[in-house]
Amino acid sequence: MFDKGPVPGRNDACWCGSGKKYKKCHSAFDERLERLWEEGWEVLPRTLYKTPADIEGIKRSAAINVGVLDYVGEHIAAGMTTNQIDQMIYDYTVEHGGTPADLNYEGYPKSVCTSINDVVCHGIPCDTDVLHEGDIISIDGTQGIVVDGAVDLVSAELTGDLDTILSWADEIRLDETCGHANHVRVNADNPEDAELALEFGAEAIGLCRTEHMFLGDRKNIIQSFILSDDEAVKQQALADLLKVQTEDFLAMFKTMSGRDVVVRLLDPPLHEFLDDPRELEVAITKKEAAAAPEEELTALRARLRRIDGMVESNPMLGLRGVRLSVVFGDLPLMQVRAVATAAARLIKEGVDPRPEIMVPLVSITAEHVQTREVIERVIAEVSAEEGVELDIPVGTMLELPRACMVADEIAQHADFFCFGTNDLTQTTFGFSRDDAEAKFIPLYMHKKILKDNPFETIDSAVLELVRMAVEKGRATNPDMHFGVCGEHGGDPKSIKGLFNVADVDYVSCSPYRVPLARLAAAQAKLEAKRNA
Repeated sequence: MFDKGPVPGRNDACWCGSGKKYKKCHSAFDERLERLWEEGWEVLPRTLYKTPADIEGIKRSAAINVGVLDYVGEHIAAGMTTNQIDQMIYDYTVEHGGTPADLNYEGYPKSVCTSINDVVCHGIPCDTDVLHEGDIISIDGTQGIVVDGAVDLVSAELTGDLDTILSWADEIRLDETCGHANHVRVNADNPEDAELALEFGAEAIGLCRTEHMFLGDRKNIIQSFILSDDEAVKQQALADLLKVQTEDFLAMFKTMSGRDVVVRLLDPPLHEFLDDPRELEVAITKKEAAAAPEEELTALRARLRRIDGMVESNPMLGLRGVRLSVVFGDLPLMQVRAVATAAARLIKEGVDPRPEIMVPLVSITAEHVQTREVIERVIAEVSAEEGVELDIPVGTMLELPRACMVADEIAQHADFFCFGTNDLTQTTFGFSRDDAEAKFIPLYMHKKILKDNPFETIDSAVLELVRMAVEKGRATNPDMHFGVCGEHGGDPKSIKGLFNVADVDYVSCSPYRVPLARLAAAQAKLEAKRNA
């Protein structure tokens, strides 16, 4: 025999251990290998060939491998350490009857190797390697290719069969014979995202986050407003912000001519626009060591004291949203003026701008009432100045349980409701999202305390709050429209409940999720018809 191994008799038990007679098992296989060996081919010894039991074991192993990859893909999140990922993989593998192949291989201490971004050589998982939003992980699970760094990206396009399927989905979801249409909007903060969303089939902008317009070089402008004690400096900063915001809205409204654009007033805590106080401390220390002029040091120390004075224990529940409009009235006044001015100028150009202004983080009806009074006054002023009649709806962003409880009161003074389900989830659970996703939600899901990450798929209690608020709002103001602009607006599981349980009019999501949302909205409509 080619491998110098034993050759069983035809009626003897096969060498592979199958229990079958040799003639019924590997006889023909061995004869073929023998012929190949005689012809000069390199033939591997029979000891390397797998038995049926081996093959079944390989299948079980492959199933575990596929399962663990899916599991990690679903549960990995920004803020996790590579060590937490390793623990997830170990726990899943062992629970499903497997043993991690890497563990103890030539002394390797972990169940998996990890690499982040441009690292080619995989490293050992540890507690200091933390995943951040935007980190790149390149994987090809079909051919085993490891990619060095970021892969060149290609713009997505809707073509061929997919475009056809989506057109069918639109016909279904926009059907009003069984309830209202299921509309899909987009979250977009610039004309580029708006244009992309239109290509993907978005009908309008459900959320324009104005705080994103204050980043980059403009951050210095808003810092001047926040930190300066000089009223002239503050007013100049507001004038500069008004100019750039007006330009932003001119481009945005022109791109979305004839389509609604929901503009949310400034929402995050102001300290997010400021320098990191610890980094500023380091900079001051370096300048002191370099014997910088005392005048410069005094100014930096004063800046640090001002920033430290704005730090909040829990900023997500602190001075943000509508509370900023109450405490810093000049900011929303400037933003509303920018929206109204851009709309008025475009109307005179023959464009059809349709802005809607949304007041964020309302929990008390009076917050919305007083803010709306300011908004309407500014709109009236701009209308008179520009000589153009303006009709700009003013709505409320519901992101707090209390707001949902008193939705009937707020609805008396609002033209629409839009639910920020990210914050509503935080405040319903009492979770700080960044901390929860990084520290215990993966474990909660692993231990089946939570079935899904509530920030990815809407929780039943949060959905009930939305349903209740919609019911209260619609009973008070039948002409209102209702939308959802949190991340749940792009999650198929959530979309079905938002339309069929909460009865919202639209969901709004990121541009690249719009096609998925269109399909999910159609599926929700079909289910509603079946259950009607």
